[in-house]
Amino acid sequence: MKKTILLFAMLLSVISLSAQFSFGPKIGYTTSKLSADQSDITSDLKNSFLYGAFVRLGSKVYLQPEINWYTSGSVFKSPSLGGGLSPIEQEINLKNIQIPLYIGFKLADLKLMNIRAQAGPTATIIVDKTIDSKSGGGFIAPIKEADISDLNWGFQFGAGIDVLMLTLDIQYYVGITKMIKEVEVPGITNPVKFDSRSQGFMVTLGWKIM
Repeated sequence: MKKTILLFAMLLSVISLSAQFSFGPKIGYTTSKLSADQSDITSDLKNSFLYGAFVRLGSKVYLQPEINWYTSGSVFKSPSLGGGLSPIEQEINLKNIQIPLYIGFKLADLKLMNIRAQAGPTATIIVDKTIDSKSGGGFIAPIKEADISDLNWGFQFGAGIDVLMLTLDIQYYVGITKMIKEVEVPGITNPVKFDSRSQGFMVTLGWKIM
């Protein structure tokens, strides 16, 4: 985590020497879920607030790195995981540091406002994991913290609007790497493939200091 913050600070110091430069804090709201590549597994949406900061370099075409903190997760439910007889109900809660790098383009650049489109890769570092499992009644808890990858890559795209010093963005993100690949289930010889990826929407409001 310290290395991530240091790299972001170094990037900020380098690009601050450029003429077309702005940065500021941002807050937002996310709704996300963890998918599962099993027809008998369902997962619920999780809502969370987001806090972060952004840097924008460029004018008509721009580069925008960010660093954001938010929580994500899902409740996985299955009546009989992997063909077994035992049901599962596990709530996954994750605290994340997300580092997207957008390449954007201004679709309309007016005097008091502009409209933008942007997209780019994102790295998500999971800094804390908790799993709450339903017990009793034959329920099992196959997903362990060690099954969840600490670093996950994804892709984000969306649109935004700037009005004076305010910047409003709507983004959709989808995981590229698998956050949960497979889990060991009691009574089943082979591990059950989850192939779980994170996906969701976020709406953010930022303030351009420069």
